[in-house]
Amino acid sequence: MEPRIQYATTSDRVSIAYWGIGRGDPTAVFVTSPPFSHIQLEWQWPEVRRFYERLAEDRTMVRYDGRGSGLSERDVSHFSLESQILDLEAVVDALGARRVALLGYVDGGPAAVAYAARHPERVSHLLLWCTYARGGFMDETQVQGLFALLDKDWRLFTETLVYTMFGFSGGETALRWADFLQHSTSPEMVRLVWEASFSVDITGLLPEVRTPTLILHPSQVRWANPDQARALASRMPNARIAFLEGVSGVQWWDESGGLTQIQEFLGEGEPSPRQAEPAASGTFRTVLFTDVEGSTALTQRLGDAKAREVLREHEQVVRECLAAHGGSEVKTMGDGFMASFASATRALECAVAIQRAMAERNAGAGAHDRAPLQVRIGLNAGEPIAEEGDLFGTAVNLAARIAAQAEGGEVLVSDVVRQLVAGKGFLFSDRGDAVLRGFEDPVRLYEVRWRE
Repeated sequence: MEPRIQYATTSDRVSIAYWGIGRGDPTAVFVTSPPFSHIQLEWQWPEVRRFYERLAEDRTMVRYDGRGSGLSERDVSHFSLESQILDLEAVVDALGARRVALLGYVDGGPAAVAYAARHPERVSHLLLWCTYARGGFMDETQVQGLFALLDKDWRLFTETLVYTMFGFSGGETALRWADFLQHSTSPEMVRLVWEASFSVDITGLLPEVRTPTLILHPSQVRWANPDQARALASRMPNARIAFLEGVSGVQWWDESGGLTQIQEFLGEGEPSPRQAEPAASGTFRTVLFTDVEGSTALTQRLGDAKAREVLREHEQVVRECLAAHGGSEVKTMGDGFMASFASATRALECAVAIQRAMAERNAGAGAHDRAPLQVRIGLNAGEPIAEEGDLFGTAVNLAARIAAQAEGGEVLVSDVVRQLVAGKGFLFSDRGDAVLRGFEDPVRLYEVRWRE
């Protein structure tokens, strides 16, 4: 059965066609490569359909046509990277998902990166397939030669594109691709998109994207320079790269095109059904609290709006680290988080990752004219009481009191946590006994030596 086609409207009033298949959260959105896209026609290809269905086994998979292509509004007189972002924003907003994974394919990659930089709190994973940061893959000489053919014969243009750039030598697959290209867009739209590609440059955004990122790059595609993939990976703080052998530059759905790697990457940090449910009362958990040091003074100094921007950076870092280490966000208190973990080791790894990310952020704060941000973290383990999605009890109260004892940039833990992670490579400094509010007996605290 074909997926139901729906429409979203962009802020500049363009209708964008999309479909979604699968089950609830999490959600992954395929950011199309303009202008060759047609979500209804490609569904007729069994191998493409299987690819989407495989990805939809554990999530909702969403596919859309950008403006000027497929079933979306075709009457478009202007195209730019910004208009691509508007298309993506409209679809994500229409989905109503709190967070999405983005799969940026070829010329859709820059839009996916720009969206992740602009909306960090909404992107859980970023996957980039055969893409670039600056200027597209083709030089102007190639484009001008293809433009000359585009103006004379649309059919011949699409066939030439299939043979010269996509790498097909002929046969049914090549003819099917040429037919798909003809029906997915118009010659006028091809010219608009390709001319706009020369002005694309997202290099300056790359260091700002802290979303976990996987870059997949076919190493044998003539028009895709591996150096462009390396340039992406070297500038993105949380990116890793994998080169694929013997893969066409357009057949992203091929098993050799990294389907297994894509599935494994998208599954990183996604809670299992058991983890997604609140822990039952009496279940042993490690509880983590974060708290932004001096948040009240920060608000008075910067004002409400600017201080909120700074605090959102803390929220982004914490949520990314929770996702990466299997933590469950219990609640946020404006300038802090409460989270729980089934594993004390994963909880402590998460705490260290948060502090390292904040230290990296603060190291560049002056260069970006940003206020420094210091976070206190405290951990304890025990058997909290679970009620209506929240956790209560002595184990929770002690974790909160321990966080309050920490200084900015510190991770403090109880002796219970220290013993649970013994032999796991963590270094501790004994901070001695502390008298904590609400507890009669002094509590032994240990500082985690996380700085390398």
